[in-house]
Amino acid sequence: MNDPLFTEICIGKVKLKNRLYMPAMHLNMCKNFLVTEQLCEFYRERAKGGVGLISVGYATVDELSGTPSNIGAHLDEHVPGLAALAGVIHEGGSKATVQLNHAGRYNMSFFLGGKKPVAPSPVPSRLTRETPEELSSEQIRETVRRFATAAKRVRDAGFDLVEILAGTGYLISEFLSPLTNNRLDQYGGSLENRMRFGLEVIRGIKNLVGDDFPILVRINGNDFMDGGIGPAELLEFAVSLEAEGVHALCINVGWHEAQVPQIVTQVPRGVFSYLARDIKQRVSVPVIASHRINDPSIARLLVEEGFCDMVALGRALIADPFFPEKARTGRDKEIVHCVACGQGCFDHVFKMKPVECLCNPRAGHEYEVQPGKTETPKKVMVVGGGVAGMSAAIAAAEQGHHVSLFETGLRLGGQLHLAGAPPGRGEFLVFAEDMACQVVLHGIKVILNRSVDGQILAEEKPDFLILATGGEPITPPIPGAQQEHVVQAWDVLAGKAVTGRRVAIVGGGSVGIETALFLAEKGALSGEEIKFLLVNGAVAPEKLYQLATKGSKEVTVVEMVDTLGSNFGKSTRWGMLQDVGRYGVKTLTQAKVLTISDKGVRLEHDGEVRELAADSVVLAVGTRSANPLQRVAEELGISCQVVGDALAPATVFEANHQGYNAGRNIG
Repeated sequence: MNDPLFTEICIGKVKLKNRLYMPAMHLNMCKNFLVTEQLCEFYRERAKGGVGLISVGYATVDELSGTPSNIGAHLDEHVPGLAALAGVIHEGGSKATVQLNHAGRYNMSFFLGGKKPVAPSPVPSRLTRETPEELSSEQIRETVRRFATAAKRVRDAGFDLVEILAGTGYLISEFLSPLTNNRLDQYGGSLENRMRFGLEVIRGIKNLVGDDFPILVRINGNDFMDGGIGPAELLEFAVSLEAEGVHALCINVGWHEAQVPQIVTQVPRGVFSYLARDIKQRVSVPVIASHRINDPSIARLLVEEGFCDMVALGRALIADPFFPEKARTGRDKEIVHCVACGQGCFDHVFKMKPVECLCNPRAGHEYEVQPGKTETPKKVMVVGGGVAGMSAAIAAAEQGHHVSLFETGLRLGGQLHLAGAPPGRGEFLVFAEDMACQVVLHGIKVILNRSVDGQILAEEKPDFLILATGGEPITPPIPGAQQEHVVQAWDVLAGKAVTGRRVAIVGGGSVGIETALFLAEKGALSGEEIKFLLVNGAVAPEKLYQLATKGSKEVTVVEMVDTLGSNFGKSTRWGMLQDVGRYGVKTLTQAKVLTISDKGVRLEHDGEVRELAADSVVLAVGTRSANPLQRVAEELGISCQVVGDALAPATVFEANHQGYNAGRNIG
C-alpha cells in the first residue's frame, strides 16, 4: 500500500517528491541580512533528510520589514546569498522557496535605527508596546512594488517558488483585521477593502515574474483575536487568493498576541488541522496543514482523511532532520519527536540567539566541524540513565567508542518521567522513549537496576567515565518539614505520594507550578468525558468548562519572590500561568514559610503572619546535585566528566547538550 505522504504533488508546475513541507522559521542565523554558512548548513541537513519542499525565511522586502537577523531579499546584493541557499537545498534533493514578509507593527524601532514601524493604522501593539505610523497610499503602492521586486530576486536566485506570509499578525493580516485597520480609504472598512492590499501584493508579483513562477501563501485559519478577522472572513480571503492565481495555501493559526497557545507542548497534535480542511473544501489548489504535527501517523491521517494535501513539519525537522526519510523507509519508531517546549527555537528568537533544540544538540551547529570516528576506541562507562547520560552515551557511541550505560532504576529517562507527568506535558514521556530507542539503535550496553559504587568502578576499569547521576530534591530548613504529611513534588509527580484535599505547595518555580496544575486537575473531567457530555447535549457548554477546569483539590502555591514560574521559557510561561488561573490555583508571592504544622503552614505575607490551612504540604524548592562518584573515580585514577544535574541543577535542554558534548569530545 502506498504511503500517502510519499506520493508526488505539484504546486503550479513544480513537482514535489512527497507531501512534507518545512515551513519558514526565523532562525537568527543571518548577519546584516546576509545568508551565512550556519544557515546554509542547517538547511543542507534538512534537505538531506528527505523533505519535499523547504521554505526559508521570512525574508525582507524593504528596510522596515524585518531585522538584520532576517534573510534579506530587499536588495540586489542579497541575491548571491539566496542563490547559495537555494543551491544547498537542491543538492540535498528538496525543492526550495523563500517566504517574503513585512512585519508591520510587529517590528521595533530598536531594529530600525529609531524609525517607527509602519502599519495600516496607528494601533499600538501589545507585543512591542509601540505605536506604528500609518502607511500613506503612496507608501502602500511602494510596499506592493517592493514585494514584487523581492519575489523577482527569489526567482533569479534559483528558488522554485515564492511564499507570501499573509497571517500571524504581520502587515498583510494587519490590513485584513478590523482590530488593526481603521482606515477610511479604499484599504479599510469592508472585507473587500481590507483584502485589497494582500491581493495587490499577489497581483504585483505575478505582473513582474509571470504566471509560471508559483506563489504559495501562508494565511491564518483563525487569528484567535477578539474582534479580529475570524474563520468566515479568512475563508473568503482564501477563495479570493485562489481567484487571483495563487498556486497553494498553507494554513496556520493565531497572532503573536493571541491568548490561545499555538506551538507549545500542551497543544494537542494536529488540533488546528480542521481549519485547513474547511479551506480545502472551498478551494482547488493544494492546501497545507500546520502546527503541532510531529509524528508520521498524524500526518498520514490528515492527508488520508482529506484535511489537507500536504503537512507542514517545522520544529519537528529541527528536532529530527531525517524524519521524512525515516518515515519513508518504515522507521517511524526511530524518529526523535519535537516536544514543543519552545526552549531552543522560539525562546532563542526572543534572546536574539541562533536557534538550537532541546531534543537535537546538533541543531544550529551543523556548520561546525564534527569529530570523525575515533581510530582508538575507548571503553566508556556512563553512570545515570537520564537525558544527560543517554545523550552522552549516544554521542560516544557515534564516535566509535565501546559504551556501557548504568542506571539505578528499572527504566531509562530519569526526570523526563517527572517532566511528562503534569497535564499537557506528555511529549516529555515520548522524548524519554525516543532517547531510549536511540540508545538501543546505537548498540549501547544498558545495565538497569544497578547502583554503581567504587567496587564496580574498579571492576569495570573504564578508559573514560561520564557521571550523569542527576540530582535530588532539596528539603528546606523549615521547622516541621520532616513530618509525614510533608512530601516532595518529585514524589507527587511520580505517583509515590498521596495528597489531601487542601494542598500547600512551597515553591513557585517550574516544578511547583507543574505540580500545582497536576494536582488541580485531579477530579476534573477528561477530554473524553467532556466530549461525551457535549455530543449528547447532557450539559450546557458553560457548565462543561467548569467541569473541565474544576478539580477536587484546593491548591495554593507559596513563593518567596514576586514572580511565579521564572525558570519557564518565555514561550511556555504565559500559558502555564494562564492555566494556574483557569484551574483555580491560588498563589501567594513574596511569602515566606516560617513553620509547618499538622494543620498547615505558618507564613509571613505583606508584613503579616498568617496561617494557611493544608492537609498536605508539597516541597518544590529546588534541586541539589547528587555526585558521590567523582571523588571515588579520581582516587582510582579514572578520567571522568560530570554532566547534567550532577554537575549543577540543569534544565532538560542543558542536560542534553552537556551530555552530547561530553560524549562527542572524548579524546
